[in-house]
Amino acid sequence: VERFATWEEAAAAPVKDIVDAIRPAGLANQKGPRIRAALRFIMEERGALDLEFLAEMPLDEARAWLTQLKGVGLKTASIILLFSFGRPVFPVDTHVHRITRRLGLVGHRTSAEKSHAVLEDLGEPETFYPMHLNLISHGRQVCLAQRPRCGQCVLQDLCDYFQALPAVM
Repeated sequence: VERFATWEEAAAAPVKDIVDAIRPAGLANQKGPRIRAALRFIMEERGALDLEFLAEMPLDEARAWLTQLKGVGLKTASIILLFSFGRPVFPVDTHVHRITRRLGLVGHRTSAEKSHAVLEDLGEPETFYPMHLNLISHGRQVCLAQRPRCGQCVLQDLCDYFQALPAVM
């Protein structure tokens, strides 16, 4: 937003300029070319850099449309649909997947991809946005990947992982 006045300007920019603009977000060398390619694809397919049509498109079709873009998987498509359009989808990233498996909301062997549907079936759509953000926060602060802080966790009574830990003598 600071570097390019419009999406059209970003689409026309050299990849190096996009990479420089997004460098603080990480993986800029990989994401820069994909962003420009996605912008150009949207322009070619839709005639404008506007995704508002996704708001009314059937959910499965909207996800499929977004995931045809290189670098856009189910998680990213779900984030776009939830955060930008308020669509009833539940994005599953690393933190969400780890925590929901530990809690027993999804099976231990359930893939992140399949977890999207499982979690969407469990909850109410109006909870998806805050639940997604709260699970990410919880995963970064308490339910860490390597050394979860189970002693600090407010979800101990609900957590399969915590319940399976050996009792401390």
